Amino acid sequence: MTRRPANGARAGRRSAAALVGVRGLALAAHRLEQCRTLEEVLQVTATTAVDVLRADSVALCRIEQDTCRVLLVEPLPTDLRQRWYLRASYRAEDRPALRELIRDKTGWVAHAVRPDGTPVTDEDTDAGDPVEVATLREHGAASASASPLIVNGSVWGQITAARRVGQPLFTAEEVARGEVLAALSAGAIARVDLESQVRHLVADDPLTGLANRRVADSAAEAALESGQETCVVMCDVDGLKRVNDRLGHEAGDDLLRTVADVLRRAADALPDATAARIGGDEFCLVTAGARRGDVSEVMAATVEAYPLPHGAAISWGIASTAVAGPVSARQLFRLADSAQYRQKRARARAMQAAQPATADPAVTAERVVVSGAAAIAAAQSGVVPRLCALAAAATETLGGSAWAVLLRREDAEPDELPSAIARGGTVADPERVQSTTRIECGPWVVEVGVSSTAATGEVVHTALDALATVAVRGAA
Repeated sequence: MTRRPANGARAGRRSAAALVGVRGLALAAHRLEQCRTLEEVLQVTATTAVDVLRADSVALCRIEQDTCRVLLVEPLPTDLRQRWYLRASYRAEDRPALRELIRDKTGWVAHAVRPDGTPVTDEDTDAGDPVEVATLREHGAASASASPLIVNGSVWGQITAARRVGQPLFTAEEVARGEVLAALSAGAIARVDLESQVRHLVADDPLTGLANRRVADSAAEAALESGQETCVVMCDVDGLKRVNDRLGHEAGDDLLRTVADVLRRAADALPDATAARIGGDEFCLVTAGARRGDVSEVMAATVEAYPLPHGAAISWGIASTAVAGPVSARQLFRLADSAQYRQKRARARAMQAAQPATADPAVTAERVVVSGAAAIAAAQSGVVPRLCALAAAATETLGGSAWAVLLRREDAEPDELPSAIARGGTVADPERVQSTTRIECGPWVVEVGVSSTAATGEVVHTALDALATVAVRGAA
């Protein structure tokens, strides 16, 4: 009877020792469950692996197309040579152990020394893959193990743990513990990746990559609840329908992506700003803590610095709680939308009323060159987009309404008319006298609308001919 307490005590001590690894894995599972990004998963995995595997260092690696690269090391080596080595990547064809890990989805273990501390030799078949043994020697390590991170049935990466010379070698139990940790980490990676995809589907506009209306509404509500000055900028694309009708919806989609880039640049220049696509050709910008004047300056400067192709433009209006007072998010959006429509109507009236200089054709020619060159530079690559941009810009500068780009067939008869490739602009006002100027550059013909009050002449025609040549030859 006197022996039983002793045996029970020893059994209790063995049980407590055995629970060290289990507790570590349980803690790892709890911490990984709280991770919401891939970076958090990798950091928790690395720090936990150091403790659970009693390793001197742990590396988290990504494996793609049979190539392994290190994402994270814990702790980061102080030796610059080792840091340089960790930045390098290596392929499975050069590392047999990595090739087997990818193929068989199983880990490996390698030792550079025997259990008694003496170096292994070629006769030590239990030392592991010779390439990994040589790597251990090169870095002054004694033992290493690797466990695959299997995500959705494929090898996503691996956890590599190492111990320096003087430390015990990795045992089969510790290798198994590493595989369990790798399984927990792989599950967390799959979860955060799925959550990221869901967030992207729910929160992002698939065409432009901007936030969607739901995110914009949430951003406005949060800004109002913060008590800071909240601004909403509503934007509309002038000319999208024309681009879709004349150049096709692919060109229209490219135009919308260009508008999104303009809004993204404006958001980057403002603190706590959210750029979103509301739908169709409507976009918005929501800011928290920025003054109305600052937001207006940023929007005006950004829109001016990044003009849209094909003669399109952005009309925008702003509403702020500094002016509107305590209003709801919906009311703020409505106020900004009303301001945007006022600007759109003002732009239309200004374009209709604007007349080019009539006193000096040289002044008109200079304006044509400036606007035409800018339009060509901002256009997409290709002859047609560049000529369309030139025709739209020249027609606007010369006070015209409609324009067209045509192409003459190589085998066309002398009296055969060229075929229309693209048309644009608006229907001419019947009360205004309009004319058309034709520019020819090889098989291409550009028709530019001209107001009856526009100053024309040989100098203007020369400028248009030169711009057409630049557009065609530059595209080639």
